[in-house]
Amino acid sequence: MKIFKRSLPVMLILMAIIADVPVVSGQKQPTAKEIAITKLVDSQQYVFYAQYVIPSNGRQRNLTSDYTVSVSKDTVTSDLPFFGRAYSAPINPGDGGIKFTSTNFSYKLEQRKKGGWIVTIKAPDAPGVQQLNMTIFENGTASLLVTSTSRQPISFNGYIRGRK
Repeated sequence: MKIFKRSLPVMLILMAIIADVPVVSGQKQPTAKEIAITKLVDSQQYVFYAQYVIPSNGRQRNLTSDYTVSVSKDTVTSDLPFFGRAYSAPINPGDGGIKFTSTNFSYKLEQRKKGGWIVTIKAPDAPGVQQLNMTIFENGTASLLVTSTSRQPISFNGYIRGRK
């Protein structure tokens, strides 16, 4: 009886702690932002806003202007800067960035194992651009790798938002 009286408070404290711990399920509930990002990616109606650029042979730089890649079901428009080595110079000095509008492109979307998506865009009518590889995370951040036929690859970090 003495053992029961002494262990009763300890058992009550343990039961209170166990009752207060929420039951953890195998899947987490998506937030409103994650649901909105999922809808944007599934509808293929979003804009990638670049915040940082990472050239192949340089250090990361902040971007102060709005540089974007706009994606819709029928058009991909890119307005990105380029820092790095170009293997052939453009004839027009204003054509130095990664600027194109493509209506003839392939769009491949695949789910990542750890959440998020991998988007591969190939635009044969974009001058000098082989493909755009974008990794979109569930919180809306994204990274973009641009591979080109006449330039070094270049990466961008930023976020996606819905088209206006």
